[in-house]
Amino acid sequence: MQSELQIGRKSEVIAKALVNDADGSPRIEKRARLFDDFIRYVLLFCGIVSIFTTLGIVVVLGRESLLLFSTLDAQGQPVVTLGEFFFSTSWQPAGLKFGILPLLESTLMTSFVAMLVALPLGLGAAIYLSEYASPRVRGSLKPILEILAGIPTVVYGYFAVTFMTPLLQGVFGRDTVQFYNTASAGLVMGIMILPTIASMSEDALSAVPRNLREASYGLSATKFETISKVILPAALSGIVAAAIVGISRAVGETMIVALAAGAGPNWTMPPNFFVAAETITGHIARISGGDLSYNSVDYDSLFALGFALFIFTLGLNLLSRYITNRFREAYQ
Repeated sequence: MQSELQIGRKSEVIAKALVNDADGSPRIEKRARLFDDFIRYVLLFCGIVSIFTTLGIVVVLGRESLLLFSTLDAQGQPVVTLGEFFFSTSWQPAGLKFGILPLLESTLMTSFVAMLVALPLGLGAAIYLSEYASPRVRGSLKPILEILAGIPTVVYGYFAVTFMTPLLQGVFGRDTVQFYNTASAGLVMGIMILPTIASMSEDALSAVPRNLREASYGLSATKFETISKVILPAALSGIVAAAIVGISRAVGETMIVALAAGAGPNWTMPPNFFVAAETITGHIARISGGDLSYNSVDYDSLFALGFALFIFTLGLNLLSRYITNRFREAYQ
């Protein structure tokens, strides 16, 4: 505490200069720091640009999406209503059928498989790095783990097609597993988001104060008991936030599902993970690469899909923020 007061006093001396008034009496005046003021205004400008960029994206998505629901057919009826868009099980733009459920189902299926892979492996890696690994081992393994986050997603997509799909066909049979399937895409997506969950969970575990560990050991608890009954509950909010961020990352993934999951919406209820199906992002990538007419119904439907995906991921982020604030443990 004393050293902090000394540092604070030194900074005050640097920041302020002693001057004399006209009558000769001393007066302390704050010294101008032009560089600090410049940096502050630059950062303020960056924040304003970020906010207005986000608002601009929302406005464009919303405006173009409304065009889809305001388009009328030959009989003067809306081409698609909000009810049909969110609850219909057929997505065929050529037939003026815009039901998002097949695309949403495939998106949730691939994200579910991805979390089945990434959550246990990522949490296990985080626990090992935080509680078991020595500083030297942690310093070597964590950068290696985070290399996975730097691999281009198109490489993951071809890895799913050339390795994961033949592997699944060898286990379950070629008659069961199609060449394009959501299981293969989901498994590789889980490998892709594993570093995100592992890194965020490891940060949450490392933030738990050491005195909680020492108190648990002082009560004759084993290391596993300390981890499972003390450290994990204390870091629960950070772990849940990491899982939700991983889900958001999986939902918004494009290249892996575009290459490995298949082309064409496919409503498979009950869900079938071994058949081809198209996700929201995969459909946007496939259709936007074709010859779409500007202001056509197909063109407007892409913005409606993008806006729906934006709302979905925004809800996940708000949920993550709520859980973090609701269950966060504050230590002094």
